[in-house]
Amino acid sequence: MFAKAIMLLSMLIVPCTQVQAVDIQSWTSPQRARVMLVEAHGNPMLDVRIDFDAGSRRDPPGKEGLAAMVAGLLDAGAGTQDEEAIQQQLASSAAQLQGFVDVESAGLRLRTLTRPDLLQSVVELAARELSQPRFAQAVLDRERKRAIDGLQQRQEDAGAMADIMLRQRMYGAHPYGKPAFVTVQSLQAIQRDDLLAFWRQHYRSNTAVVSIVGDISRPDAEQLVNRLLKDLPLEDAALPAIPAVSVMPAAAPLRLSRPGSQTHIMLGMPVLTRDDPDYYALLVGNYILGGGGFDSRLMQELRNKRGLTYGVSSHFTPLQQAGPFVIALATRNAEAAAALQATREVLATYIKSGPSEAELAQAKANIIGGFPLRYDSNGKLLPYLATMGQYHLPLTYLQDYPKAVAALTSKQIRDAWLRRIDPQQLQIVTVGATP
Repeated sequence: MFAKAIMLLSMLIVPCTQVQAVDIQSWTSPQRARVMLVEAHGNPMLDVRIDFDAGSRRDPPGKEGLAAMVAGLLDAGAGTQDEEAIQQQLASSAAQLQGFVDVESAGLRLRTLTRPDLLQSVVELAARELSQPRFAQAVLDRERKRAIDGLQQRQEDAGAMADIMLRQRMYGAHPYGKPAFVTVQSLQAIQRDDLLAFWRQHYRSNTAVVSIVGDISRPDAEQLVNRLLKDLPLEDAALPAIPAVSVMPAAAPLRLSRPGSQTHIMLGMPVLTRDDPDYYALLVGNYILGGGGFDSRLMQELRNKRGLTYGVSSHFTPLQQAGPFVIALATRNAEAAAALQATREVLATYIKSGPSEAELAQAKANIIGGFPLRYDSNGKLLPYLATMGQYHLPLTYLQDYPKAVAALTSKQIRDAWLRRIDPQQLQIVTVGATP
């Protein structure tokens, strides 16, 4: 019966690997931006995302939080329009336009109807926000206070503090650690001149990736990109290279005290790059370990068998340099030590033995079968295009992914985890009402 179950799961994989190709067009604009386009003419809607190498990894020392502040204030005044005028224009156009930031990139997201008058108006507004941000002092003061209030609230939250301290321990002074070093002092140090200097240095057309999904033709998309970027500087001087990540020496577990009935536990280390040769073996292996919900090893062992937690998960975040592998859970204070020990045991056993054939067959069926649902709308597809453009992934990435998953063996996964995940190198943080 067990063998039949494995065979049935394996059979499910074959038809699911035939993922319908997405017609992705790509070119370099006259402003030397990389453009990614998918035409989708079913609805008169357009989604656009403009990414720059302006993420939090570019924050200068002592002014952590600057990249987020710049991105957050792009839509708070541009050219002759103040914040209220911009919001009124967006409301009358039924459009959405807002800044975003993550570790490696920042920029604007745009959603609009494609009626010519509405589209032109919103695109011109986006172009002004990119090339003529006002960074009004009153708005900066308001948003800085809001950021400080949010930071102080996070510092009172055990789960958020565990995340902050784990990133500090994993990355230290490396640029990927910047989000974890935002403080009241660093936010207070940010002045309007800092916003302008950061914007001038990082919001340049030749580092932009423009991703477009929706009801637009290639010629019209080319004109749209030209309008968006026409007033941005084109700088040949390269931004500083992001250094490789060095795995920090493992230290004794860090224990922070916070009131509450639960202790939050996080373990992690830097591992995965976007071009990593072990990319698929690590990601699929993680699905089996802790990324697959209730079917994962960690959930089976810690929740179902031992009752130590309501939920435990693990994930990889691939980046240009080594992004983090993290295991996270919460447990009753009295069981924190037992939950941490059990987590380490499950991980060590998994690394040593790898996944079973049944686990791998189930993981493949779920990952491959559900993969098209990850980009079954314009909004879901847009970040995939941005990622492909930012990291120079092949245009066939969406078709290559399920094929690569289907081809994996349990031995390949085991070998990758043995080579890449050293339990002795994991940084460990616990935050809760425990000493």
